[in-house]
Amino acid sequence: MTTLHVPPLPGPADPAPPAAAAPAAPAAAAPGADLSVWPASTTPLAAGDLAVAGVPLTEIAERFGTPAYLLDEGDVRARCRAYLRAFKDAEVLYAAKAFLCRAMAHWIADEGLGLDVCSAGELELAVTTGFPADRIVLHGNAKSPDDLRAAFRLGVGRIVIDSASEIARLAAAVPPGSRQKVMVRVVPGIAAGGHAKIRTGTDDQKFGLSLTDGSAQHAVARVLGQPTLELVGLHCHLGSQITTEKPFLCAVRRLVGLMARIKDQHGVTLPELDLGGGHGIAYRPGEDVLDIASLARKVRAELTESCAAAGLPVPRLVVEPGRAIAGPAGVALYRVLAVKRTSGRTFVAVDGGMSDNPRPALYGVRYAPRLVGRRATAAAEPVTVVGRHCEAGDILASDVRLPGDVRPGDLLAVPVAGAYHLSMASGYNLVGRPPVVAVADGHARLLVRRESLEDFRGRDVGL
Repeated sequence: MTTLHVPPLPGPADPAPPAAAAPAAPAAAAPGADLSVWPASTTPLAAGDLAVAGVPLTEIAERFGTPAYLLDEGDVRARCRAYLRAFKDAEVLYAAKAFLCRAMAHWIADEGLGLDVCSAGELELAVTTGFPADRIVLHGNAKSPDDLRAAFRLGVGRIVIDSASEIARLAAAVPPGSRQKVMVRVVPGIAAGGHAKIRTGTDDQKFGLSLTDGSAQHAVARVLGQPTLELVGLHCHLGSQITTEKPFLCAVRRLVGLMARIKDQHGVTLPELDLGGGHGIAYRPGEDVLDIASLARKVRAELTESCAAAGLPVPRLVVEPGRAIAGPAGVALYRVLAVKRTSGRTFVAVDGGMSDNPRPALYGVRYAPRLVGRRATAAAEPVTVVGRHCEAGDILASDVRLPGDVRPGDLLAVPVAGAYHLSMASGYNLVGRPPVVAVADGHARLLVRRESLEDFRGRDVGL
């Protein structure tokens, strides 16, 4: 299937000063080198280096240290535009949980996308950056009082109801004299996603209200009975890393069927249908991805046909990509600290690990790290790239091929690191979370600074 591979587009001018030395001239890629999962602006340089958006990776490592995350602003913007082109007449919301910072919120707003958030923290960060609150949707299977207070205070556009127990609580919290737009999250009974822990369209997990047992229909009736709530649509999210269109088309049919029953039973025609996100991307060359243009065409056709058969007007479609926008735009940089050769395996230990990327430990995700910054002469050998943390499961990449002469001090780069890395990072071993550096038009600038020992000390207020 074709990938969502788009050329980088220039972002706004970067006020940061250019590097003292001009980047090295582009060099021919090494035989067998595959940059298909790297940001579209990636180019090979002399001496084994790579540049993203015109900035050498070695320069990023020298200026900002390692571990560090690089984010290609042009790649992010281009992916936003590709979604808007594919999903014409639909609303595209960026899923903030994939990665959010002030600059990311600005890029998303600037490109015309909305935002979906899962907490008061994500909501406050976006709105205080200037993101329009009415273009934000609040999700969450267990929204806290702080989440709801922030949503009402800031004027969030829509709130997704995830359980029957929150209906009365939400209705009672709406400020006097106003109505809150809400959606009901429906579990359509569809198994989809790259791992059991990220499949959310079935009845055996914590999210949503079941279509099968009638919970969704009952919740809809209760919401319609609340004068402070305005039901504007149905929502579903099937899972993550979905690489075929079929589950989405099945979801359309089932949710349109529910919309038809709502009209028959309550006389209400819902104007919106949110299919969530979960659009799969490739982490290694050759992996399957979801063809976004094809998905948009087929979903639109299925929605039109299903609504015609049910005698319904076509609702406005909403989609929520996160990983598919941020993931391929990011690169993680690590410095090799140690190489250990045992009787059966070679371990390459780096200065990061599961505290900045827990996904391999959680889901068994596989990456394709690459040596950058020098031209290796040794043949590639299978190695396991591990982190520095006190866990045997602290593995970043198992059985990957790196030059046999990999050594301490080498720089490793891991592509497709823009989503669910820093957003899921922890303070394990008090190592500190890495910085995020944006690259655009040959310049690099710091977006999120490195977490320091001072940060840890400042939070530790007891004795």
